[in-house]
Amino acid sequence: MTTEAAAADAKDGKKKKRVVVTPPCPPGVSTGYLLLRGAVGAVVGVSMLETSCSVMQPTFLKEKPVLSGKFSLSVGKKLGVGELELPEDDEARDELLTGIEKEANRCIQNGVAFSAVTTTKEAAESLLGSTVATKPPLGVFNQMHMKTKPEDAVTLAHVDQWVLAIPPSLPYATAAALDKIVVERGNQNSDIACGKKSRKDAQITIKFHVTLKQPDAPVVEASTDNTIAETSTQILCQNKVRSPEGQRLVQAAAAQQQKAQEAATKETTTPTEEETPKDEEMVVNAWEVKGKIDYTKLVKEFGSQLLTEELLQKLQDVAKGRVPRLHRFLRRNMFFSHRDLHTLLDQMQQHDGTVYLYTGRGPSSDSMHLGHLIPFLFTRWLQQAFDCPLVIQMTDDEKFLFKGVYDEQDGDNLNHFANLTIENARDIIACGFDYDKTFLFSDLDYVGRMYPNIVRIWKAVTTNTVNGIFGFDGSSNIGKIAFPAIQAAPSFASSFPTVLQADHTSKRMCLIPCAIDQDPYFRMTRDVAHKLVAKPKSNEKPHGLNGKPALIHSKFFPPLQGATGKMSSSDTNSAIFLTDTPEEIERKIKEHAFSGGRETKKEQEELGANLEIDVSYQWLRFFLEDDELLDKIGKDYGSGSGEYWSTNKVKAKLIEVLQELVAEHQQRRAKITDEEVRKWMTERSLVG
Repeated sequence: MTTEAAAADAKDGKKKKRVVVTPPCPPGVSTGYLLLRGAVGAVVGVSMLETSCSVMQPTFLKEKPVLSGKFSLSVGKKLGVGELELPEDDEARDELLTGIEKEANRCIQNGVAFSAVTTTKEAAESLLGSTVATKPPLGVFNQMHMKTKPEDAVTLAHVDQWVLAIPPSLPYATAAALDKIVVERGNQNSDIACGKKSRKDAQITIKFHVTLKQPDAPVVEASTDNTIAETSTQILCQNKVRSPEGQRLVQAAAAQQQKAQEAATKETTTPTEEETPKDEEMVVNAWEVKGKIDYTKLVKEFGSQLLTEELLQKLQDVAKGRVPRLHRFLRRNMFFSHRDLHTLLDQMQQHDGTVYLYTGRGPSSDSMHLGHLIPFLFTRWLQQAFDCPLVIQMTDDEKFLFKGVYDEQDGDNLNHFANLTIENARDIIACGFDYDKTFLFSDLDYVGRMYPNIVRIWKAVTTNTVNGIFGFDGSSNIGKIAFPAIQAAPSFASSFPTVLQADHTSKRMCLIPCAIDQDPYFRMTRDVAHKLVAKPKSNEKPHGLNGKPALIHSKFFPPLQGATGKMSSSDTNSAIFLTDTPEEIERKIKEHAFSGGRETKKEQEELGANLEIDVSYQWLRFFLEDDELLDKIGKDYGSGSGEYWSTNKVKAKLIEVLQELVAEHQQRRAKITDEEVRKWMTERSLVG
């Protein structure tokens, strides 16, 4: 405005409007803000969908040349929506803020890779499957962006499985450009406000300072490719602690709570009624399964889909003429969940794609047990139903990496696991697969053929992704971190150039039958699958699943001691092994099979057994083929009447079934020589 114009306005009685121009947030502060937002979610265990962020306060203007910022993050209820309760005393608050600071700096030390995506607000909302109307608001936005229009352009910053959010301004620096982030604590600048119990107003306010390794920090360039991994968004939308520091705080809080409960118990002088033991917390991951398994909750957490009657009918239609009916595992909902099975079956019905099966075994003992047999019995049926090739991976490398030992005198025991592969291969071959359509391979022997695809997967998957899925940390050997790509590689037909006559242009689709605890491997695989198949030419049809493997998941086979978790090779009394004698089978069932029957005959006749927890009945559901007989056993035992009214009667039937099954298996296994195993493990074409 000119001086003459200003004078004219003053003469007319107009007041000059004050204009405040705020300079953009420095790149280093923008990056510090993003890392801290991710750290809060990872430590507290709160979903991006459960958070709401304030506008960044430009404290860097007031404290030059120090780079600093301040923001608040609403994280739900008083006790938090994640696994970590928000503390109320000053000392515990400072400890939580310290944990958040440590996690942000851990990202800097690990050199995490930021990506910048320029897209629309509407597209940003769809990435996490939410809308602005979601209460609480969508966590990628701060208060400034909540009122923007759907078509407005926004730039998202993303660190895999850590944060997906709009930076306070552009550009922002790479994490590698930062030296350290310091969070203020012990004052009112950074604080944790738990709010009232009736309101969802718990907040974490963070004031922080950033130091750079160099004055002119390199910045992140934005792209228009808004592809963000399915696994990353699923994890960001879970209320789950996913950082080592957060897990430490959860454990510390649990230990403190237990100590307080024990102290309170000691002070109690009045006898209390006997309490029913609480179910052990459900834990399901690639390494551990324990607790009472809630399969509906598990499907929701993993993001798979339940098998429906319509889908089972479609499977039966595809298999018509090759098998008499659906496998008992499908009829009884033992295989219960899937990924993209419907699409694969549609493709098969339309004759638009061929299929191969992929399953595997990690050899950890001389003999397999009945739980190991489940996926192979079902895979054999699938091979018959689809009349298709099958590849079976023996992960002797994995077992060495996770369970191997090194002795100064004797060296390592890698050869031990290689020998277990041969022994376990006998059990697998004895299941009755079609030799002409089955290739069984050891990773130690065959990995070279898969290596090009393994390298592609390594290139496509970040260390953060692997650590986030499998819980690796700095103490894990590098082989553990590298192994998931090796288990992923057989999902692509091009890993078998001779066996499947395939290269990266192959349209052959992969179906993986497995227990649901193996699903994390293949969520990772599916995220990067499109990078391992060639894009079709204009006159060609694309791969039916865009390179992704389809999966069908089984429930866990319960141990003898109780219908929770899964059977283990390490506890011989929890399992029936395929080398057990008839006498050993009888002894283990009679002595160790957990009973759902009542304590007295009178109670059993009045109330009947609890079939859900009775191991003998649950095992019969897996191995007794006769549906009518199983139904009768369930009705008799559940009502305490009829031929199978008691635990002893049901155990006797199970012993009969298992003795026959194991004896027949042992007869077939005894005929399998070393030469026969080598034939099955020889690379050869399975297709015409």
